[in-house]
Parts: sequence; structure tokens; C-alpha cells
Amino acid sequence: MDIHKWFIYDENEFIAIVLTAIGIYLAVIIFTRLAGKRSFSKMSSFDFAMTVAIGSMIATTVLSSGVKLWDGIIGIGAVYILQIGVALLRRFKVVKKVVDNSPLLLMEGENILEDNLRKARVSEADLRSKLREANVLKFDQVRAVIFETTGDISVLHTDDPQVQIEEWLLKDVER
Repeated sequence: MDIHKWFIYDENEFIAIVLTAIGIYLAVIIFTRLAGKRSFSKMSSFDFAMTVAIGSMIATTVLSSGVKLWDGIIGIGAVYILQIGVALLRRFKVVKKVVDNSPLLLMEGENILEDNLRKARVSEADLRSKLREANVLKFDQVRAVIFETTGDISVLHTDDPQVQIEEWLLKDVER
């Protein structure tokens, strides 16, 4: 391997990279505007895969002289179309089950669900941290702690012992 090639400056390559970066950047903005903000949200494993795929295509298109700008734009457009299609198909339970993770209950009231902590690969230290982050001062304030489909942890809590969680909020949460 010739290390000296790393430091060779070629004006034509420089211009090609800059123009390709501008073109692919504009294409991503246009596709994102057409597909909606969900394209880069933290919603499901498919959304994560899309984000990684788009990033990889951008890098390859900008830095590889073997990939033409139009090839990159078409590839990114195809991934956006797939993302929109899956977003529409997620209305069907079969597709939703394949594409999305299920939210998982980590605490039910004051009870820590150890098996679910293991299943989610969440440590007690992580759980304590999230409880502190949510300003929980006592276990009796906790109504539920949920490991969300996005990997976030939600803490539902209150100071009023009479307040219970509406069942609708726990719909589809694995217990």
C-alpha cells in the first residue's frame, strides 16, 4: 500500500466530492420532506435500519468515485419508498409484530420485574438512574416503568396514591 496516495490532492476529485455532497444533501432534504420527519425518528428497528442505510449511501455516494450521484439518489429514494411502505403496512398486526419491538414492563408499582429487566438487558443501576431522572423520590410514587420500543425508558409516577394508570396507556405493553 502506497501511503503517499493518501496525501495527493486532486482538484477534479475535490470538486466532484463537493458537488456530489451538495447533490446528495439536497436529495436527502427533499426525500425527508416528502416522507416526513419519521424517516429519522427513533421509532423501531426498521427506522434504525433506514437511518444506517441512508448514512451509508450518503458516504458511499460522496466518497466513492465508482458511484454516480444519480445512483446514490435512486438508492436513497428506494429506501425512502420502502420506509413509507413499511410505515403504511405497520397498520397490520403481522407487519407491526415483525417490524416493531414490544414495549416491556420493568416495574409494576413498587415491584421490580427482574425477569423483564434481564429480557431487556437493563441493569438495576440503569433503572435507578431513570427513576432519579424522573424525580422519583420513593417507590410508592411509581406506577409503572416501561422499556419502550425505541429503547427509551418511561417512568409513570405520581405523588397522589389515588391516581392509577389508565389501561389504555399500557395497551400492548408486555408484562
